[in-house]
Amino acid sequence: MNKKKIALVGYRLNRGGAERVAAILSVFFDERGLDVHNIIIIDDIAYPYSGTIENLGKLKNKTNGVFNKIKRLIALRKYLNKHKFDYIIDFRFRIKPIQELLVARFVYNTKTIFTVHSAKLNSYMPDQSYLTRLMYSNSFKVISITKDMQKMIEERHGLQNVMTIYNPINIQEVEGKAMEKVALEDFEFIIGVGQYDTNVKQFDKLIDAYSKSTLPKNKIALVILGDGSLKDNLLEVAERNGVAHLVHLLGFKSNPYKYIKKAKFFVLSSSHEGMPMVMLEALACGTPVVSFNCKTGPGEIVIHKENGLLVEDQNLKALTKAMDLFIKDAELYMHCKSNASSSVEKFSLERIGEQWMKLMGI
Repeated sequence: MNKKKIALVGYRLNRGGAERVAAILSVFFDERGLDVHNIIIIDDIAYPYSGTIENLGKLKNKTNGVFNKIKRLIALRKYLNKHKFDYIIDFRFRIKPIQELLVARFVYNTKTIFTVHSAKLNSYMPDQSYLTRLMYSNSFKVISITKDMQKMIEERHGLQNVMTIYNPINIQEVEGKAMEKVALEDFEFIIGVGQYDTNVKQFDKLIDAYSKSTLPKNKIALVILGDGSLKDNLLEVAERNGVAHLVHLLGFKSNPYKYIKKAKFFVLSSSHEGMPMVMLEALACGTPVVSFNCKTGPGEIVIHKENGLLVEDQNLKALTKAMDLFIKDAELYMHCKSNASSSVEKFSLERIGEQWMKLMGI
């Protein structure tokens, strides 16, 4: 019996949450006996993956002009035609409607599943609903990663083929890496994680809320993992608020879990999310969370005062109060900490992977 062949299409295998999901699923599908092909558009690989890699990023030149993009689209189409996949799963941002309409209708040549990973829907589908329906109404399925996101897509664009499958986490891998030693043994800290090339994570607001909390007085530092072009701005915010000596921007870490496990709690201060992988991973590390109830994801992960504290969206004063509460109320903090790990079992790779297998009838 021939193996089922599946193509996972993404921009890269590094940095982003959607990319991490693609890498994790490639391992799961490979272990279940599928013939997995990872097709990436940018030459950037860091996450562990399984299966064959087709790196179209190696065809990209410095100008990345129209002809170079067409060259890569032709290469993609040839690869898909050659291998005759049973399913294509697309994890990419899709922000150019005409280009993506061509990909959906003329490049992809089998049952296609399009994933949506952000509450900012126009990163994946056009604001014009007629274009969105042209692109997606004939696809095998559109997968949203939260129930709130599915509702948004259905109400805004009228698609009838949307379903929710949460992002998976490899709990065993996270727990294993979290046990590695970290060189931050001499002080207590809370932690935020993410890129700051854009301000989606709003670390400037996190620093501001932190500076107004009781944490600096208690010599509890703020550690931020990640990198980006806004670093100088964040340092200025810390300096202006008098907490520069307590705010540590440690850059990108290939193993963030050992830092997250050591942290007192994890804070998410984003303007919007999809299904924040790092929040799931923090809980898997046994670290409770404090989070804005932004769209989307936190409200489907955090059970208020059970595994963390859910704060009114974009309410900075409430974010400060929540951080203070975890310091002042030791009983509440320990209750949330004790529930953290078990609260993410429903997001385990085994459970979510089986939902994907069932979707594809495998």
